[in-house]
Amino acid sequence: MIAIIEDDETIAILEQYALSTIGMQAEIFPDGKSFFHVLQRETPELVILDVMLPDLDGYEILKRLRGDPRTVNLPVMMVTAKGAELDVVQGLDEGADDYLPKPFGIREFLSRTKALLRRSQRTIPVAEETKSVLSFGSIRMDEGRHQVMVEQDSIELTIKEYELLKLLLKTPEKAVSRETIMNQVWDCEASLESRTLDMHIRTLRQKLGRAGGYIHTLRKVGYILTEERN
Repeated sequence: MIAIIEDDETIAILEQYALSTIGMQAEIFPDGKSFFHVLQRETPELVILDVMLPDLDGYEILKRLRGDPRTVNLPVMMVTAKGAELDVVQGLDEGADDYLPKPFGIREFLSRTKALLRRSQRTIPVAEETKSVLSFGSIRMDEGRHQVMVEQDSIELTIKEYELLKLLLKTPEKAVSRETIMNQVWDCEASLESRTLDMHIRTLRQKLGRAGGYIHTLRKVGYILTEERN
């Protein structure tokens, strides 16, 4: 089941119908209270989340989901009219896996939805993962503890920021194309997620502080993790 938390009935029904055309069952919740009531007995595969709701706002709902061990890794796509850069950054910082501003195209909505579902279904059980420690400069990532350190400071990253940094740490001093990042981190085409990737790079750099300077943009190519260059 896909949960659509949306108080605009017209938009909610449109999203529900679009998902039904590709064989996906969706349930509509007009507010946070009704959603959390059902969440007590059933965990959805994906949450489509609006920001402006009549009781809890989308950011508060997202905080609660990320603070619950049962839903900490639950895929969440925010679909909202709040499309300003600060709104996008806030959504990503709170742990959203994707952020789609309204109005949106149905094909893009479905493509992003399917990408999030494919990625969640490919999650490897912890017992089967190969744990390692990755490092570059002052950045240290302990996969076993799911922890990122910059010098002596622990850095809190969202799921996508963590995966993005891990990809760069595994390929230091090598260019990583936008297409590769979108395929491995978002499981979709770069053309559909360009703004989302840019926002994640920006917030990742900010959270890493001075170490964020290791992440360099390669114009029309992608990104590279390397020592600061003039």
